[in-house]
Amino acid sequence: MDFELSEEQRAFQDTARDFAVTEMMPQARQWDEDEIFPVETLRKAAALGFGGIYVKEDVGGSALDRLDAAVIFEELAQGCTSTAAYISIHNMAAWMIDQFGSDELRRRFLPKLCTMEHFASYCLTEPGAGSDAASLTTKARRDGDHYVLDGAKAFISGGGRSDLYVVMARTGDAGPRGISCIVVENGTPGLSFGAQEKKLGWKSQPTAMVLFENCRVPVSNRIGEEGHGFRIAMAGLDGGRLNIGACSIGGAQFCLDRTIDYMKERKQFGTRLSEFQALQFRVADYATELEAARLMLHRAAVAVGNKDGNATRLAAMAKRIATDTGFEVVNGCLQLHGGYGYLRDHPIERVLRDVRVHQILEGTNEVMRLIISRQMLGN
Repeated sequence: MDFELSEEQRAFQDTARDFAVTEMMPQARQWDEDEIFPVETLRKAAALGFGGIYVKEDVGGSALDRLDAAVIFEELAQGCTSTAAYISIHNMAAWMIDQFGSDELRRRFLPKLCTMEHFASYCLTEPGAGSDAASLTTKARRDGDHYVLDGAKAFISGGGRSDLYVVMARTGDAGPRGISCIVVENGTPGLSFGAQEKKLGWKSQPTAMVLFENCRVPVSNRIGEEGHGFRIAMAGLDGGRLNIGACSIGGAQFCLDRTIDYMKERKQFGTRLSEFQALQFRVADYATELEAARLMLHRAAVAVGNKDGNATRLAAMAKRIATDTGFEVVNGCLQLHGGYGYLRDHPIERVLRDVRVHQILEGTNEVMRLIISRQMLGN
């Protein structure tokens, strides 16, 4: 049991940190204020290998493992939590094509996804099927060599902007075994989008409903076998939960580092904040909780990478503790900044708005508790 990063992992970490500091951090506020999807910055990230982190090398991926990815996303999130989270979603969709798609599908779609010439979205949630994802109603009716899709997906990151949509649709009976996974290309007749959602945070990535009306897609665009879509979607989410947890830890570490600097400078009652024991204890607790969440996340990342039998449970545990801890630490850092923390001139409030949704997406933290308890109790 070695808790030290390898030399190669430290190199990934340094590369991601440098990119976050030089390419993301200086622009993050503007991206948030003006709701800018930073296409060129994303493509620069892809040039470093971050567009296909755990995609195989034969189609342009970096072929790294889940622990490598967790290290990378923690650093990227310190530059811009919202943008790092979109990179995570793009990677999840690309991995699903790489892991379960045909060789023809892999070679057709993945090279441009790995360079982020093309962007990808993951489409599972529907207006009436959130936590109960297996009840989805978007249908894909077989018609010769095509599927005809009808339905709607909600809260889709990249909606209206992505080039590929990895869609879970019902090809069979009710329940998870009736769901298949299909790639729908932007520009396909019958594919349209709702208005851009107005969100609390995550403003550097577009979010919209994705709509299908008599949308004809070749059967060859199906990922994996018919009826395997829900299993594929859940496999994607195991990794997505790790990444979003890493983004929460990264955002919280960013805020904690700045809060420590602020406490060393700010004086009240003639004394620096850093000299008040009550505030020292709070900072100590934040650092301890972040380190515990980080260790849990890295443990789960190794399990997911090794296809451990407990991987799904561990990924749920890691996502729950990392996103809850991340939000609590950021919220506490805002409190330690007092009124200044509430101002948009300081980055803490932006990170707070961005990390809040991590407790909801990739499966709510209530659903994470359900996954954990079901495996423990055999329900």
